[in-house]
Amino acid sequence: QPFRTSHAATPTAQSCCDRRDIFLLGSSAVSYRDDAAKDPSRLNNLQSLLVKTMMVTYILSMCVALPITLFPVYLLHRTKLINRVQKEKMSLKVGQFCSRWLMRVFPFARKRVVVDKNDENMVDPQPCIWVCNHISLLDLFFVLALDKQMRGKSRRPIKILYWKGLESNLITRLLCKMCGFIPVNMADNGNGTANEYDPKSFKLMLKSTKSAIEEGFDIGILPEGQPNPTPERGLQPVYPGAFTLAKMSKRPIQMIALYGLHRMWHPDETIGMVCTHRDMAVRVYPKGRVYRSAEEFTATFEAVVGEFGAHGKDLPEEELNMWLDGSMWQTELKRRESVRLDSEDIELVPRNESCTIEARKEVS
Repeated sequence: QPFRTSHAATPTAQSCCDRRDIFLLGSSAVSYRDDAAKDPSRLNNLQSLLVKTMMVTYILSMCVALPITLFPVYLLHRTKLINRVQKEKMSLKVGQFCSRWLMRVFPFARKRVVVDKNDENMVDPQPCIWVCNHISLLDLFFVLALDKQMRGKSRRPIKILYWKGLESNLITRLLCKMCGFIPVNMADNGNGTANEYDPKSFKLMLKSTKSAIEEGFDIGILPEGQPNPTPERGLQPVYPGAFTLAKMSKRPIQMIALYGLHRMWHPDETIGMVCTHRDMAVRVYPKGRVYRSAEEFTATFEAVVGEFGAHGKDLPEEELNMWLDGSMWQTELKRRESVRLDSEDIELVPRNESCTIEARKEVS
C-alpha cells in the first residue's frame, strides 16, 4: 500500500519523549465509557440530552440548507454562466457559510480555535498541503465552519480528499461533488482497523489532485484515513500520502489538530451520539515546511497532532518548536546513528577476541 507506513518503521515519541508512550502506543483496554465516567467535567443526563438535541437539529438543518443554497450555484453552472472551477469555489463558500451560521443558531459545541496570528500564511497565504487528524463524523462540519478562523480571511480555496463511501449519503455526496472534493476508494471495514485501499483509484486521485493544484486549490488530507476510535491514546497508523503529494507539487505541509469532537459523536458505532462533553478545540500549527522524508513527516505528525488530539493542549513549547523546525528529527537521526555504531562495536569485540585466540594457538 503506497500510502501507508507502519508504526514499527516510524520513530514516534517512544524514541524521543518516553513520557508519551502511554497514550501513543498504549493498550486500548480501558473503554471510552469508563474514561468518561472518571471525568468530573462531563455533562449530566439533562445537559447531554440538550446537546444531542441541538446537534441532531443542526445536522438536519444542514440537510435542508445545503440543497437549497447550492441549487442556484448548480443552475449557474448548468446554464454555463460559470465554469467548473467557479462552481467549486462558490459551492465551498456556500457550504462554509451554512455550516458556520447554523452552528450559531444551534450552539451545541463550545468552540476554541488556537492560531498563531504571526504566522505568515495567515496574512499572505501560500500554496499548501493541509493535514489533520480524524476523530469524529463531525470533523467535516467543523472544518468548514471554522475555516475562516483557522486559515484567515485571505485563505485559499481547498479541496479535501474523502472516502468515497460517504457518497452513499445524498447530502454529503451533494456537498463533496459540488465542491469538487477528491474521492478515495477504500474498503468499509470499520473504524480502527487497517485501511484497505483500491490501488486502481490512486491514478485517478493523483490526476485529480494535480489538476486541483494547477487550478489554485490547496489540498486537505486526513493521514489516518478513517475516524480514530481512541484519540485519547494517540493517532492511528499514519499514511504518508500527504508527503507524496507535497513532494509531487513542491508544496509545504501545514498541520491542523482537532480535539473533543468524539465526545459528542463518537466514531465507534457502539457509542455513537453519546454527548459527554460539548467542548472542542482546533489548533492550527505555524511553520508549514517541506519534509525531507515520509518518515520525518509521520513522526512529526504523530508527536505534535497526536498530543493535541489526545489532551487538547500542545507539547511543551521548546519540544513543540523542535518538532516544527525539524531539529527534533535531526536529534532522532543522530540517536539512531549512535545506536547503530554501538551495535557494530559490540559485534566487532567477539571477532577481535576470536582472532587473538587463533593467533595464540598458531604461535604455540
